[in-house]
Amino acid sequence: MSVPQATLPDLPYAYDALEPFISRQIMELHHKKHHQTYVNSLNAIEASFAKATTPKERIALQAALKFNGGGHINHSLFWKNLAPAASENKGNGGVLQDGPLKDAIIQSFGSLDNLKKEFNTATAGIQGSGWGWLGLNTATKRLEITTTPNQDPLLTHVPIIGVDIWEHAFYLQYLNVKVDYLNAIWSVINFEEAEKRFTESPKL
Repeated sequence: MSVPQATLPDLPYAYDALEPFISRQIMELHHKKHHQTYVNSLNAIEASFAKATTPKERIALQAALKFNGGGHINHSLFWKNLAPAASENKGNGGVLQDGPLKDAIIQSFGSLDNLKKEFNTATAGIQGSGWGWLGLNTATKRLEITTTPNQDPLLTHVPIIGVDIWEHAFYLQYLNVKVDYLNAIWSVINFEEAEKRFTESPKL
């Protein structure tokens, strides 16, 4: 029985399209090297898992499956989560239009600025590597900020916006100043994609 192969998704924009907020160098390394490594590792581990003949062998592979599978899932979401900045006359990044997502953000946080502040504070506080998320709590039907360590995918909420806080996502440009990266990335957040996820989520 053949195992379906994960593949590296194409970016929906050029590698330099997010400048000056995220550099071409970072985007190329992040996509071509880091994400590709998660894809390659995931395929290799899934092949090994398929060939495993004992529960002990499969258990030994589960952590690597979670890590590399999460890396693939999170990054595939992350690329769509971004768009060229409207302020650079390139695209729609950073612009939150009137609509269901804006209404939900105001309901949960009072304003977009408050969301950014709370999100950046929570995400900057991650010890080591991980992800910051704006997620939909389907029980309360409200947007909430949460984080996950390493490459763990978000399972407790419907992911609406995810931000990679691994050093490979920002260090070449922002060095160790996470806050500068977090402030900058809001200029290239694709709120249209975020609203699509919000409106299509099973919240009702």
